[in-house]
Amino acid sequence: MKQFTPDYNNLTMSARNIEAPRLPLYEHIISVGNMEKITGAEFGGLLGGGFADKKEFFRHYCGFFAQMGYDAACFERCIGTAMPGSGLLGGHGDPAFTDRGGFERYPWDEIPDRFFSMFSEDYRALREALPAGMKAVGGPGNGIFECAQEIIGFENLCYIKADDEDLFADIFRKVGETNLKIWQRFMVEFGDIYCVLRFGDDLGYKSNTMLDADDVREHIIPPYKGIVDEVHAHGKPFLLHSCGCIFNVMDDLIDVAGIDAKHSNEDQIAAFPYWVETYGDKIGNFGGIDTDAVCRLSKLELREYITDVVNQCKGHGGFAFGSGNSIPDYVPAENFVNMVEVVRELRGE
Repeated sequence: MKQFTPDYNNLTMSARNIEAPRLPLYEHIISVGNMEKITGAEFGGLLGGGFADKKEFFRHYCGFFAQMGYDAACFERCIGTAMPGSGLLGGHGDPAFTDRGGFERYPWDEIPDRFFSMFSEDYRALREALPAGMKAVGGPGNGIFECAQEIIGFENLCYIKADDEDLFADIFRKVGETNLKIWQRFMVEFGDIYCVLRFGDDLGYKSNTMLDADDVREHIIPPYKGIVDEVHAHGKPFLLHSCGCIFNVMDDLIDVAGIDAKHSNEDQIAAFPYWVETYGDKIGNFGGIDTDAVCRLSKLELREYITDVVNQCKGHGGFAFGSGNSIPDYVPAENFVNMVEVVRELRGE
């Protein structure tokens, strides 16, 4: 393949819904385990060390993205991790509170300082390791819905909705205010590292949104808008990662929240070309191939799949190509490499 030189402007253009000169590769997450398998270097444990170790981690980490032909390295640290009593997003445990008294006692004001105390050193190390031409995509991870679930749990949120609608509303309001404080500080201290800002907030499942669409519009879209406006005030585009069937709130995400681009697609819900054809006149679209297909298809089958998707998406605005979700450890490293090589071949590399 040709010598690759990163140019983050390709990803920025795609997020701004402009078809870039070079189709950028994009992933929400690539497991460090797969990076280690592909590069032959063990470096994952370095992120938990001191600042010198962190810089060495990011030298390998960013080097992997450059080696594979990515214009930007995906990296985020999740707000939920800094929330006292968290761990209920996708897990089990006692909620941080379930009533008004617990809500009032919860240490909301401590969360921003906790987040930066835990993760500022990581972002500083990332800044020093980015190669020429490369920036990052990400920021403070977790959106409003995920942060509420982190400390309450989805089932308990539903109970609170039924028992105390005012408390239900106040939880999302307070999460939104807290997350906005983090984003405001983040954009000042670390916004220069990033070409595209994002968070992940899985609003849906295979057939619908997890909350009623009206609740999403009333309690989640407004705090989204505050964060997106903050990102825009710093001259950067905002990308939303959200899994699931969320067509019933997409217009609100675009027209009210003001997202610039959206990532995540699953063929059982809608193939990527449908997202591009439906929303390509309004936002950039990131994704392309169902993660399941990456796991099971041969390179020849991947070439046919990817070529068809790319050909369908050309001329429908800005897009970036990768899996429709992420590359966790269970995705065979060889298959991921095959996917990347096919895209780079289509780019003439």
